Amino acid sequence: MATEVLGKANLLASTHKYNPDQRKNGVPGLAKNCNFRGFSSPKVRPLRCLGSQTVSFLHSDFQGKRVIRWGNQGKPKRGKFQVSISSQSGLIGKAHKWWEKGLRPNMKEVTSAQDLVDSLLNAGDKLVIVDFFSPGCGGCKALHPKICQFAEMNPDIQFLQVNYEEHKSMCYSLHIHVLPFLRFYRGADGRVCSFSCTNATIKKFKDALAKYNTDSVSIGPAKGLEEKELVALAANKDLNFTYTPKADPPEAPRELEKVPAEVGFSHSDSKIPTHLPSKAVNSPKDIEGKTLVTAGR
Repeated sequence: MATEVLGKANLLASTHKYNPDQRKNGVPGLAKNCNFRGFSSPKVRPLRCLGSQTVSFLHSDFQGKRVIRWGNQGKPKRGKFQVSISSQSGLIGKAHKWWEKGLRPNMKEVTSAQDLVDSLLNAGDKLVIVDFFSPGCGGCKALHPKICQFAEMNPDIQFLQVNYEEHKSMCYSLHIHVLPFLRFYRGADGRVCSFSCTNATIKKFKDALAKYNTDSVSIGPAKGLEEKELVALAANKDLNFTYTPKADPPEAPRELEKVPAEVGFSHSDSKIPTHLPSKAVNSPKDIEGKTLVTAGR
């Protein structure tokens, strides 16, 4: 009986070796050369830890997730730390947002109301297209590659991007209520057209681009936003924007009309005399009396 018990004990010891060193490392009862089940050919790769340590971990299907591992890399005290696994060479990088991809040198994201006003005024006679979008808008996301393509094909056009989520108050003052929305500005003419556009209605964008992207020069400085839009932005308390309305020019004084002393008539049939005599016309009796006196009567 005792021999049978000792034989079973030896069998268990041979299948599972007890390593006392592992107790110090915080993983009791496991050998150093033990493997995880489910991994046919484990590969070791460096990972950057959220803390200050860099550790090696098995390459597995847990990429992109947080893994909690017990132990502290040889330290005598037990503890736990979290390792973030990244699929890009083990490094944690900043992912580009969709509206930041494919940008061209003539594309710029507007940062404030003042930035929008200054960008339009400084564009001169150049055509400016303002693209109002939202990060959560599917139509805006689908249209973005097309706009980047048009920007690459037309380097002389300035494209401005306005993020609706970051500038809701400004968009409200500019009466932007549908997305994606486009506005075209050109030199002294100011805003020449505005419309909502998606990939399904991309023809509107192409037609406006062909119509207003011409070599004609508008006389005068760039107009930018309309007067009422500038006043609305300045009245918005959420925006750090000031604007002084332009005063109306004073009207020129009207010259007094000169009235002639004597009024003449060009009609020959008129019975009204053109010039009034200085003395009243004598009556027939006076004329007869004067005649008689002249005759010596």
